[in-house]
Formats: sequence, C-alpha cells, structure tokens
Amino acid sequence: MEKKAVPVGIEDFERIINEDYYYVDKTMLIEKLLINRAPVTLFTRPRRFGKTLNMSMLKYFFDVKDKEENKKLFENLKVSGSEYMSEQGKYPVIFISLKDLKGNTWEENFMLIKKHIKNLYMEFYDLKDKLNPIFKNDFEKIVMEKEDVDWIYSLKNLSNYLYEYYGKSVIILIDEYDAPIINAFDKGYYNEAINFFQTFYSSALKTNNSLKYGVLTGITRIIKEGIFSGLNNLYVNTILSKDYSEYFGLLENEVIEMLEYFD
Repeated sequence: MEKKAVPVGIEDFERIINEDYYYVDKTMLIEKLLINRAPVTLFTRPRRFGKTLNMSMLKYFFDVKDKEENKKLFENLKVSGSEYMSEQGKYPVIFISLKDLKGNTWEENFMLIKKHIKNLYMEFYDLKDKLNPIFKNDFEKIVMEKEDVDWIYSLKNLSNYLYEYYGKSVIILIDEYDAPIINAFDKGYYNEAINFFQTFYSSALKTNNSLKYGVLTGITRIIKEGIFSGLNNLYVNTILSKDYSEYFGLLENEVIEMLEYFD
C-alpha cells in the first residue's frame, strides 16, 4: 500500500486532507475552544508548532461559506464524533495572516497593510452589493484604496458587514498577530506600529458586537503592555500552559505512531 506523503511546509488544512497527506489529528482543538468559550484566545508558540495549520483548520470548520464541502474534510477525524460538530459551518469567518507585513519603514509597512486589507475585502466582494448603501460605499473605498479610508477600523468594519449580510456573529482569526510589531521594533518604527495595531485589534476584538470568537496566534505576548490594554476578555495560552498543550507541536505518542507508519 502506498504511504501518504509528509506535508512539509503545507499550512492549508483543506489541501492536506484532500490531497491525502499524512495528518496528525488536532481537530479536538475545536471542541476545547467551544467548551472554554473564551471570547478571545491568544496562542503563543515558537515557530513550526502548527499554529497556521490549526488556524486554517478552524477556518474550514466554522466558515458558513462552502459549509457542505468543508464538512467532508472532517469526516474521519476526531471532532466528527463530537457533539460540537453541530457548530460546523455556522459562522462567517475572517482569516488574516500578518506574517508578511515586514516593511523597512512605517510608510512602507502601511502600504503593505493597505494591500493586505484590500485583498481580505476582495474575498467577500460578492456580498458588497447586498449591503446597505453606507456600508457598500465604505467597502468600495477600501477596494479602490481611496484617500479617506478608515484603515484602522477596517477589520471591525468588515465584521460588521458580514454580520449584516449573514445575520450571524463573526469569528476573527488573526495568524502571527505580532509579526509586524516585532519587525517594527527591529526597524525602528515601533511606536507608529503600536499606535495603529492597538486600535486595529482592540476595535475588532474588544468593543465589537459583531464578534462571536477571536483567536490569535503569535510567538510573543506583547499585548498586556499596550496592544490590548483593557482587553479584559482575552485568554492567553503560552507554551507553558497545560490547557491546549496537546494541540500544538507533536506529542511523543504521535511521533511514535508516525515512525511506525513510515517504517
């Protein structure tokens, strides 16, 4: 029998399942999040601990778009036996990764941010015409990268548009939330970056009536000092936390099982 391939560097959950790569089943992370029901969870782990793959998995699980297609991805995985399978495909999902926002100056970085947000909005372009006229106008301004765009509230605003369109609370997934800030610190424009991201994140995750859950991943927890000051609905889970530890990285028994499988 032909062995499955090892998914080196593949971070897209759908691709791993559909192209039949070897997958170490971490789907019970979904059940755990739903049992804990923290409004916003931050996972900090070192690089290569499967953070992005887990975020991709959460997106495919919760997303109301293509929910029947996505349901098939979970058919033979652990979560399929969970009572929380009823939450599958129930929410609009915004998934944004900030790992590539690494400009040398704040101006350069802000340009990257704008392109990134524009691309995020383009994923939802087909719902624009069904929004109320004010929302539709603001949506178009982002796509056209107009002068008077409210970039700093763009993540919160997008969640409001999705809430209006679907009538359902929104899940926001932010992968590598700290990458642009660490880079800003290295390149000498930390203050400008903090000023932007503090409002960008907290408007979307703190005072947002459209939000169901927020999940962030990163390498560091630079948050208590200022990024999320006052974000009292935040649960921080580090590599030292017992909770969730089995869902990131590989456990001893998973490694042994893999070694046996690949002989």
